[in-house]
Amino acid sequence: MTIAIDSRHVDSSGVDPRHVDSCIAPAGTAAAGIASAERAPAERACRDAAPGVDTLAVRGGEPARHGYAAVATPIVCTATYAFADSAEIADHFEGRVEREEYGRYGNPTVRAAEQKISALEGSDDTVLFPSGMSAITSLLLALLKPGDHVVMTSDCYRRTRQFLRTTMQKFGVEHSFVAPDDHGAIEQAVQRPRTRLLLTEAPTNPLLRVVDVQRLSEICARQRGVRLLVDSTLASPFNLRPLEHGAHLVLESCTKYLGGHNDLLAGSVSGDRDLMAALRESRGVFGAMPDPHGAYLLIRGIKTLAVRVRRHNESALSIARYLESHPKIERVFYPGLESHPDHAVARRLCSGFGGMVSFLVRGGLATTSRFIDGCTIPIIAPSMGGVETLIEQPALMSFYELTPEQRQAIGIAENLVRLSVGLEDPVDLIADFGRALAQI
Repeated sequence: MTIAIDSRHVDSSGVDPRHVDSCIAPAGTAAAGIASAERAPAERACRDAAPGVDTLAVRGGEPARHGYAAVATPIVCTATYAFADSAEIADHFEGRVEREEYGRYGNPTVRAAEQKISALEGSDDTVLFPSGMSAITSLLLALLKPGDHVVMTSDCYRRTRQFLRTTMQKFGVEHSFVAPDDHGAIEQAVQRPRTRLLLTEAPTNPLLRVVDVQRLSEICARQRGVRLLVDSTLASPFNLRPLEHGAHLVLESCTKYLGGHNDLLAGSVSGDRDLMAALRESRGVFGAMPDPHGAYLLIRGIKTLAVRVRRHNESALSIARYLESHPKIERVFYPGLESHPDHAVARRLCSGFGGMVSFLVRGGLATTSRFIDGCTIPIIAPSMGGVETLIEQPALMSFYELTPEQRQAIGIAENLVRLSVGLEDPVDLIADFGRALAQI
């Protein structure tokens, strides 16, 4: 079915079919994208590979022209989709036409966001969800069955650990937690019968450990049927593309760097076509469909991803170096510093070190709170990856319900500060931290 608009034909998906071939292709074309983004112009002009990450962020996965000749992706706000006649229903269900049927199963704006993320991740396909936790929980529920075993590195996101310990364990799925840098223990854990998944983060939150994704993929390859899932939220596909290093699946909390403006919730899973098709079908059953307005905001945010993350990287490194040299700072956790235990791994795998810096203030809980309260530019709030600099004391924000002993057991010190560096002038931020530190 086509709809004539000013003598220009647009199919029922909202895309002018005459321009589909001019899409920036997502799959298998961006292997050199991030690495080449920083090359000299003359060198980049000589390459015959795919577009760089800046081009992929703006144009990746999109047609040259959207429906109704729109430059921006339209927001398709509908709960259901009309069929021209009974024959089109049969064509849809028998796979002869590709179109939407009902809002819980798909939406053109959501699909546009998925295609753009696929272009950045270098994946066959992507499935979008209403939040990062919706993405990981839906994936685990769709992928695992009673008796299966999951290996998870011990400092992954605490709500994911909680979901494995409670909900998945209730359904008969077993799990093991292993230190992210103990490759011997990881290999031993994945050798257990019925191991189906190795789940890790790079970098981790809040201590910014960077696992050797390539090494973990080699461990999984030696065990039949074990997939490697990497939560790469803190890196974003600008800094790290886990699929290029052997991962099978990559998870993003799009709320963070991909959205980039602290104004939306979304999550995504990217991987091979068959697995994503199965996950998309499960999403329709679970009812975990994101809304088109959020998908539109996500697309708009992704278009400035490269510009933003490049600035996040530069500012965070400057601030990390300043803090590391300050006498009132006990320790700084940032992969871009040579003092970080995973600095060599981060240099090998990543094109940048990210916009988050964690550090220990000399003093206890109250002293650290005085420092945070003394800052005037950063906003005291959870989350990360937005244009505003956010600051928090994890002992009081994310882990308030735990005792000091419980927090210490998982590496959350009373004097730990997590800083998500935004796009403000780093000179202003450093001056602000200097004034706040002088008051404690």
